[in-house]
Amino acid sequence: MAQLFFKHGAMNSGKSIEILKVAHNYEEQDKHVLIFTSALDNRDETGYVSSRIGVRRQAIAIHDDTDIYSIVKNYSPKPSCVLIDECQFMKKEAILQLVRIVDELSIPVMGFGLKNDFQNNLFEGSQYMLLYADKIEEMKTICWFCERKAIMNLRVKDGKPVYTGEQIQIGGNESYYPVCRKCYNNPPIE
Repeated sequence: MAQLFFKHGAMNSGKSIEILKVAHNYEEQDKHVLIFTSALDNRDETGYVSSRIGVRRQAIAIHDDTDIYSIVKNYSPKPSCVLIDECQFMKKEAILQLVRIVDELSIPVMGFGLKNDFQNNLFEGSQYMLLYADKIEEMKTICWFCERKAIMNLRVKDGKPVYTGEQIQIGGNESYYPVCRKCYNNPPIE
C-alpha cells in the first residue's frame, strides 16, 4: 500500500544523500523512480539534487505552477516511487498533489526537507507534509557547536547569528549551521 513519507532534519542531516541512496536502491532492482526538487534551490544548478559529499543527480525542478500529479501520472513506465527534495519550499497545492499521487495512483512518495526555518517557524511545505504524511521521520545530526542533537537552523552572516530577514535564503554552511536549542539561543560565536 502506497504511503506519503516526510523525512525532515536540520541542515546537514543527510537528506539529499538519502534521496540519492533510495533512488539507487530502487534502480538497482530495475525499478523506476522520479526525482523532483525545488526550483528555488540553485546552489548546484536548478534541477539537481546535490549532496555535500559531491554526489549529484538531475531532477525535475518544481515551480509554483508545476503539475507534479500530471507528470507522474503520464510518466512511462509507471514509477515505483516518487522522491522530493527540498519539499519545505512547496506550496500547499503541491503537497495535495503528492497526496493524490499516493491515494489515486498508488505510488509511494518520499518527501525530504527542513521542518523549520531559521526563526523556528514551519515552512509552508513542511506544515502540510506534517499534516498529510502517513509516516514522519526525523533525520538526525549533531549541533555545530556541541554534542547535542541539532533541531534548529542558525542563519549566519559574516560569522554572526542572524534572527531577522526573509524566510527563504538559499545557502549551505556559509549561511546556516545546524544547532541545538541551547546554542541557537546563545551561540558560542565571537
